[in-house]
Amino acid sequence: MATNLKAVRGTRDLLPPETDLWQKAEATARSVFARYGFGEVRTPIMEDTQLFARGVGEETDIVSKEMYTWSDRDRFEKFALSKVWLADARSRYAEWTKNTQLIDEKSKADMVFRRPDGGVTLVSFVDKASNMAWRSLVSAIQAYRDTSGTTDVLGLLVYPEEIGSEGIPADIRNDHTVTIDGWPVRGNFFSTSQSLTLRPENTAGVVRAYIEHKLGETGQLQKLFYIGPQFRRERPQKGRYRQFYQIGAEVIGAPSSGSESPLRDAEVLEMLATLLNELGITDWTLQLNSVGSSSDRPRYVEALKAALQPVKAQLCADCQRRAETNPLRVLDCKVPEDQPIIATLPQIADYLDAESKAHFAAVLAALDACGVEYTLNPRLVRGLDYYTRTTFEFLMETGLGTQNALLGGGRYDGLSEMLGGPKAPGIGFAMGEDRLVLTLQALNAEAAAQKLDAYIAPMGEAQNPYALALAKELRTAGLRVDVGDGSFRLKKSFETADKVARRIVIVGEDEASTGVLTVKTFTSGEQTKVARAELISTLKTL
Repeated sequence: MATNLKAVRGTRDLLPPETDLWQKAEATARSVFARYGFGEVRTPIMEDTQLFARGVGEETDIVSKEMYTWSDRDRFEKFALSKVWLADARSRYAEWTKNTQLIDEKSKADMVFRRPDGGVTLVSFVDKASNMAWRSLVSAIQAYRDTSGTTDVLGLLVYPEEIGSEGIPADIRNDHTVTIDGWPVRGNFFSTSQSLTLRPENTAGVVRAYIEHKLGETGQLQKLFYIGPQFRRERPQKGRYRQFYQIGAEVIGAPSSGSESPLRDAEVLEMLATLLNELGITDWTLQLNSVGSSSDRPRYVEALKAALQPVKAQLCADCQRRAETNPLRVLDCKVPEDQPIIATLPQIADYLDAESKAHFAAVLAALDACGVEYTLNPRLVRGLDYYTRTTFEFLMETGLGTQNALLGGGRYDGLSEMLGGPKAPGIGFAMGEDRLVLTLQALNAEAAAQKLDAYIAPMGEAQNPYALALAKELRTAGLRVDVGDGSFRLKKSFETADKVARRIVIVGEDEASTGVLTVKTFTSGEQTKVARAELISTLKTL
C-alpha cells in the first residue's frame, strides 16, 4: 500500500474559511500601508547565503542553526566548451569546419557542419558523455535525415575530458546505419556552485534589492512593504512554523532623503499602532529601547562581556556560547532560571553617546505628540546583528500564550554598507502573520467563518441556467454568492446553504417564470418574496 503523503513537518495547508481571515488581515495591511505612502516589493524566496551571513550575522541562531541552505549544482558552461572545441577543430580540420551554422532549436544537436565531401556532421556539447547523451545524438541524426533528405550524416559528441565517457552503448556501436564518435576536450567547463538559502527573514533581501536596483540614486525615500513566506528550521510550536508568513515594511534611503530622522521611526510605530487598531487588536503593548549607534555598541559589548565572564557558567548552554560569540543575544534569553542574572547586567542606555540619546528622545517626543503609548525596556535588543538605535516589539495579551511578541523591528543604519552598498539608513519591522491570525481568531471566533451573502438553490435541473445567470448578476453587483444544483433535494440545499451563506434564494419553476424569488434569512428565520429587480438592494440591506 502506498504511503499517504502529508505536508512536511512544520508546514501546513491554509484552507477556507481560515484563509478568509488571512485575506482580511492582508487587505487591511495593504490599505494602511497605501495611506502612509508605501509600495509593495517582492523579492525571491531564495538568496545567496552570504546575504544573510553578512547581513543577519554568522553567530545569530538564524544563520548558525535555522537556515535552509544547499549548494546549487555546478553549472555546465556549454558555450565555453564549444569555443575551445571549435578553435581546436578548426586548427585540425579547417576545410570542413569553416562553414558553420547553429541548428534550429528543435534539433537535439548544437552545431552542423557541411563537409567538403558533401556530407554533414552534427555536433552536440554535453557535460557528460552518458548513455542518454549518446542516444540523444543518434536521435538528432535520424531527425536531421528525415527533415533534410541528407543521408550522409555523422554525429560527434563533445564533452569535458575530466568528466569522461560511459562509452558508446553496444546497440548503437553495432548499428551500421549510424556513425558517431566522441571528442573529449581538456579544461574546466563548470562554474563554481553557489550556496543558496531560503530566506529566513526579508529585510536583508529588500536592502539587497535597494542596492542592486540603485534606488538610492533617485534621491527619494523608499517606503516598501512585503507580504510572504519565510523559512526557518526551528521546533514547531503554537504560531511558529518552519514555513511561516510575515507582513513587513522598510523605510530606507540616502541620508539626504531624511532616512536618518527620528521622525521616520515614530511614523513607522504610529502606523503599526493604527494597523493593529484597525484590525481590532487594542490590547497591545509597545516596548521600546535604543541599542545605540555602531560606535556605542562596541563599548557596551565589551562591558557586557566583562560582566558575563564571572557568571556565564551559571547560564544555559546557549547563553554560555553567546557570551563569547554574541553577548547581546544573552539579553534575548527566555530561560526563566537565567533572568535573575540577566537583570544584574549593564544596561545599554548607560553607554549611549549624546547623539544616540538625542535621537531616541526625539522618537519618544514624536510618539507622545501622536498619543502612541509605549513602555521602555532596557533589555530589548532584538536578535539580529544589523539593528542600531531604535528597537521595538509589540506584545499581545490575547491568543499567543507565553510567546506573546506579535511583531518587532528596529533601525539598521549600517546594513546597506555591510552588504557592499552606499550609506542608506533605514528602519523596518516584520509581523508574524501566523501569530496575527491566531490573535484575530482569539478575539473573534466568528471572524474566520464569514459567510456568503446568498446561496442560490435551483429546484430542478431545468432551473440551473436561470440560477447561474442570477448568480452572475449578483456577483457583478459585488455580492458574495454560491450556486447549488438542481439535482439536490430541497433539504440538502437548505443544509448546504445554512453552512456557507446568510440567506438562501430559492429558484423554482414559478420563481423563474414570474421573476419573484423566495428569500430566507437563516438568523431570523424570516422568508419573503422579492422581485428579481429588487433582489440586489434587498440582499445588501438585509
